[in-house]
Amino acid sequence: MESLNEWIALLALVFVLGAKHGLDADHLATIDGLTRHNLRIAPARARWCGSLFSLGHGAIVMLIALAVGIASSAWEVPGWMEDLGTWISIGFLTLLGILNLRAVLTAPADEMVATIGLKAGLLRRLQATSHPLAIAAVGALFALSFDTMSQAALFAVTATQHGGIAHTLALGAAFTAGMLLADGANGLWIAGLLRRADHRARIASRVMGLMVAGISFAVAGFGLARWLRTDISQWYEGKELLVGVGVIVLLAVSFLVGNWLARGDRLAGATAD
Repeated sequence: MESLNEWIALLALVFVLGAKHGLDADHLATIDGLTRHNLRIAPARARWCGSLFSLGHGAIVMLIALAVGIASSAWEVPGWMEDLGTWISIGFLTLLGILNLRAVLTAPADEMVATIGLKAGLLRRLQATSHPLAIAAVGALFALSFDTMSQAALFAVTATQHGGIAHTLALGAAFTAGMLLADGANGLWIAGLLRRADHRARIASRVMGLMVAGISFAVAGFGLARWLRTDISQWYEGKELLVGVGVIVLLAVSFLVGNWLARGDRLAGATAD
């Protein structure tokens, strides 16, 4: 029974990590670009860009997890990979925070703020596609990065401690399901904002941009604190699920706050008239 409970807890953790990964700034920025493009040439497909992107991304995660699961009996994740991943994450998150904060502060008052991602900026031309398979292929390409591959490798190795390849695939599916939930919801939300493109949508996009920047700085700072302080790292052990849920809740609250502020601003304007 204890082993079953541990396995269920691991599935829940990987699901939350998938949802948190789906809220990565590069995912948000790329889905934003794909949705904008498809609203012009394939409006009916625009709202599904997030889901299609996530499915392609998840397919690569599953393949990586499967390959590592098969090879895990003869290979272990090297200890230096965690430290390298931590510093890459801190650097990228700090830069993403700066870029998104700058985007909010410099955006013209009559325009919506688009979330900025590093890979999204480098591969911007790939966002000009409308075929479902091509959108999924963009998601697959974005999965070929150190952070995604290392995450998939780590939970694949962990899965082999609970069983065989079936457990590895189950964790891969849980990660993909969480990511699909986050990216799918983001695609629907962006499509709705772009269809309105009114004052309310512009305010909501700014609140979201500030929240992405704030969370990027916070997660980078926490990662640095864990690396520098052993006591903080020990405190974090076993709380990964709680922290992941916290990040998701903060981003969800930003959606609600943005809409609430915009509604209040619109009502104030109507009263003044």
